[in-house]
Amino acid sequence: MNLKSLLAKPFANYIYKQIQKSKLTAIQDQEEIFRSLIRSAKDTDFGKDHGFDVITSYDAFKKAVPIRDYEQLKPYVEKIKEGRQNVLWKGRPIYFAKTSGTTSGVKYIPITKASIPNHINTARNALLCYMAESGNYDFASGKMIFLSGSPELERVAEIPTGRLSGIVNHHIPKYLRGNQLPSYETNCVEDWETKLDRIVDETANQNMTLISGIPPWMQMYFDRLKARTGKTIAELFPKFSVMVYGGVNFEPYRAKLFDTIGKKIDSIETFPASEGFFAFQDSQSEKGLLLNTNSGIFFEFVPAAEIFNDNPTRLSLSDVKVGENYALIINNNAGLWAYNIGDTVKFTSTDPYRLVVSGRTKHYISAFGEHVIGEEVEQALMKAAAEENIHITEFTVAPFVAQGNDKSYHEWFIEFETTPANLESFRHQVDNYLREKNVYYDDLIAGNILDILRVRPIRKNGFIDYMKSIGKLGGQNKVPRLSNDRKFAEALRPFLAE
Repeated sequence: MNLKSLLAKPFANYIYKQIQKSKLTAIQDQEEIFRSLIRSAKDTDFGKDHGFDVITSYDAFKKAVPIRDYEQLKPYVEKIKEGRQNVLWKGRPIYFAKTSGTTSGVKYIPITKASIPNHINTARNALLCYMAESGNYDFASGKMIFLSGSPELERVAEIPTGRLSGIVNHHIPKYLRGNQLPSYETNCVEDWETKLDRIVDETANQNMTLISGIPPWMQMYFDRLKARTGKTIAELFPKFSVMVYGGVNFEPYRAKLFDTIGKKIDSIETFPASEGFFAFQDSQSEKGLLLNTNSGIFFEFVPAAEIFNDNPTRLSLSDVKVGENYALIINNNAGLWAYNIGDTVKFTSTDPYRLVVSGRTKHYISAFGEHVIGEEVEQALMKAAAEENIHITEFTVAPFVAQGNDKSYHEWFIEFETTPANLESFRHQVDNYLREKNVYYDDLIAGNILDILRVRPIRKNGFIDYMKSIGKLGGQNKVPRLSNDRKFAEALRPFLAE
């Protein structure tokens, strides 16, 4: 154990104990954060517009502040961009996190001096909890790679602006800078494939102990390493022991990733977004991610089926139930108020409050009243794939609305690592498992309203080539699991297998 690993041990144990204590005070912490947020923002433009000076309860807040998406928050963001002070939060943001929106174009999410610790400290706490629980401190002495966006920042209204991962790169502690890869210059490369080649150049001969990123892009990195060296990742990096991931469900990628690595290693799941760092895996033995209840965010939960209602049910943490599907709503010290981040979650436990990400509010299929969500299609596909002992590289699902007397169906575009021996049998398996997961879908099939799903194999690297063709290869860009229209499905047709 070198000096860094030695010094990490007492700090990890201290943070771990603090987090164990916070599990017992989650409700009280949320109540205090709510009061603090209202007090701090009562003199902002938003606070004055919504009567924060007279809000004394969560019920009063719900009446005064409707749920918003970015488009509805945008007028306040525009005021900030005009140079105004005290708009959503005290003063001005220290950053804008720049992210893409499906309807709003580029979104500029404020990050303030008060909110930046949520992003930085939560990432740190996830690693420290792992250390304390597992006893693995040695990885702190090796090289660590963070597959992220460019750290180069532009200025919007004199506010430094860039991808969240690039912003966070500027706040990596000095004691970890010597361990960090790739180099700053390589991280600034915008073209993903060029960047990937340079990352391989810089890391192939290093003592890599931790690798972090979105699963599909880690897979691309591993594949590139394997093609370059002819070795498994375990052979290249014998001390590689921790993989940190987030952004998408890990399960569709798990089998292939570990097969490429060549051994089972520990993994840490995180739930970060430009709007905040919401949860992280605090235990290698318990299911779900620990909700970040004491980090400047007051959480609300809306039953997912109601999220697009005019007056949906809004719950605080004390009212959530295990197994229910909720849209996640946040209020934070960056000035996001009753903000719908677009993700849905399910609690696996309320003692402590652990959850899993179940999908996206806009990524579902309900063209025929079935309201199929991402969690359901992923579980159905993974169960069938496991039984066939095949690996799935990537997939997406869209509705196909038939004309005339033909029946409509769900169309699955799947890139297989190895194609099932009997594709017809495979699609029936997936369909049956989806029917088990979703009673509405089952009713539509049983009632002869929908036909069973169709599978359209995508050629090797088809999804990568598609993402490249639209300029969204690499970084934090993700393939949507579900669409309620045909736009993405039609764009994939040129990439179908022969």
